[in-house]
Amino acid sequence: MLISIIRTIVLYAFIIFAIRLMGKRQISDMQPSELVVTMVISDIASLPMQNTSQPLLSGVIPVLVLVAMEVAVSVLMMKSRRFRKLICGSPVVIIADGKLLQNNLKRLRLTVDDLIAQLRQQDVFSLGDVQYCIMETNGTLSVLEKPAKRVPNAGECGVEIPDNKLETVVVSDGAIIDSSVNMLPNGENQVRNILKKNQTDLKNVFIMTLDGSGAYTIIKKENRA
Repeated sequence: MLISIIRTIVLYAFIIFAIRLMGKRQISDMQPSELVVTMVISDIASLPMQNTSQPLLSGVIPVLVLVAMEVAVSVLMMKSRRFRKLICGSPVVIIADGKLLQNNLKRLRLTVDDLIAQLRQQDVFSLGDVQYCIMETNGTLSVLEKPAKRVPNAGECGVEIPDNKLETVVVSDGAIIDSSVNMLPNGENQVRNILKKNQTDLKNVFIMTLDGSGAYTIIKKENRA
């Protein structure tokens, strides 16, 4: 039993490392090659976990080979447009200038119900509101509404919005987040000066956020009964 637990922990840590090498993507954002490799890795890794008589390397080596192949394929796709098109395909226009392209819909084997459901997920509830709709290579829809249905931006309305830069979490559960404070003009000193001004100890802070304009929010830890 102990050997099985140890093997499972080792393989679990190794798979996380392997997936990190492949890059950060959500399942819905994966290209076909990435999705296939992820599924195969999970199947290969499960075999040594279940069968303790099987050498651990029999699961590690195939995973390493698959990850190396995926990294190589990713590099080739970056360098060759033809190769990228061969592996990932091309975006397909479903609606062009307000007209539904039925042949492309059949080519994708996408029903009208599926199309409308995905449009609703883009906050579009009527086909008549869509000017262009494109099915991307990762299976997601890109939608451009007709001009009359688009929400005007601040520039179009002639409204000037103050630029507060990016708001980031600089303190989490009593610890300063180095990756966040490195983006601040005065770094960690800026955070500590704000806490000192508010007479708050770092260890008592649950969350602290700070934006580029200097505006901040401090949420203290709740006292446990």
